[in-house]
Amino acid sequence: MNNATASTSVTALVLVAVVVAAASALVARAVLRRRDLGTTADRTTFATLHTAALATPHLREGLTRTGASRAIRHLRTLLGTPAVALTDTTSLLAWDGIGAASHDGTAMPHASTVISTGRTAVLSSSTVTCSKPDCPIRSAVVAPVVSEERVIGTLIVYAPEATAGLVRATHEVAQWVSAQVDLAELDHSRTRAIEAELRALRAQISPHFVYNSLAAIASFVRTDPERARELLLEFADFTRYAFRRGGEFTTLADELRNVERYLVLEQARFGDRLQVQLQVAPEVLSVAVPFLAVQPLVENAVQHGLETKTGIGRVTLGAADAGAEALIWVEDDGPGADPELMREVLAGESGGDSVGMSNVDARLRQVFGDDYGLVVETAPGAGTKVSFRVPKFASGVRAG
Repeated sequence: MNNATASTSVTALVLVAVVVAAASALVARAVLRRRDLGTTADRTTFATLHTAALATPHLREGLTRTGASRAIRHLRTLLGTPAVALTDTTSLLAWDGIGAASHDGTAMPHASTVISTGRTAVLSSSTVTCSKPDCPIRSAVVAPVVSEERVIGTLIVYAPEATAGLVRATHEVAQWVSAQVDLAELDHSRTRAIEAELRALRAQISPHFVYNSLAAIASFVRTDPERARELLLEFADFTRYAFRRGGEFTTLADELRNVERYLVLEQARFGDRLQVQLQVAPEVLSVAVPFLAVQPLVENAVQHGLETKTGIGRVTLGAADAGAEALIWVEDDGPGADPELMREVLAGESGGDSVGMSNVDARLRQVFGDDYGLVVETAPGAGTKVSFRVPKFASGVRAG
């Protein structure tokens, strides 16, 4: 064998060795991946949880036609049956599997008894008819979907035979669907509550501040028309922001910009008596905060820290980087207050002009948890400092 032939043979052997080694590595990795998932039971559990996770976001919209149509195929995968249907109390929302055309009109009659009784029912072949001789749909299990102890729909599972295992599985999946719909209703209730609180806060802005701002603007109309024009624009921008339609969160930068408008209008009224100091770290300006979370605290500092005080009043507004959180505070050098009175204010027990603080405290706790409410440091004759923290990143919190 000449040198060229020998060289070619060696090259071929090397290539074969490389291919075999690569294939062995792939097989080893495949075996390792299978071992990573554990036993057959482990893999089955993983597949079930994964399928449920795929359906969850759609069910968290509530029992709607859109959410049902997107979740239904995952529910059929969970149950492993020829067809599955979801209904509300009046109509078929979604069907997945065989027989959609021929069984479309029968889903609601199958669901009617369960909607009225709230109990799972098993339907035999005498009720579940099929026009085709080879049709695998010969029975059905119908389970109620319940929210707040009220039947709002049904899960109908069609199969060749309604075994005891299928009845139990259908009942369990229907309970899981009910739990997701209940969570959706809680989300909707939370949104409605926050919107109601914002409406209350906006209503509080109107009489006192609006009257004083317009009076201050009017005082400049003859003496300084240009100043009056600038203040009127600030007032328009302030009210546009306060009454905007949008998300429940905003950036700290936008919130502080609106606070600045508020302070410009108040300084037009108080003149040199109101002195403002800002201590804001630029790195926290993009942090998301609840809409109208800072302005009510500044308004409280001006009203209770300056209006009841003779001479100059100072208000300090600060925001600092605190690692994974942003720390925000408003401080005044006014007369201060009884700490017990401030506890009543935050609990919403005092009413009056303090609705703003209790509102902000409640929304902070609702969004971020009880560890993130307002902290008030005050005493008679010692001024008042109100502070709160917000996480820089929190699930579901995004500036709108």
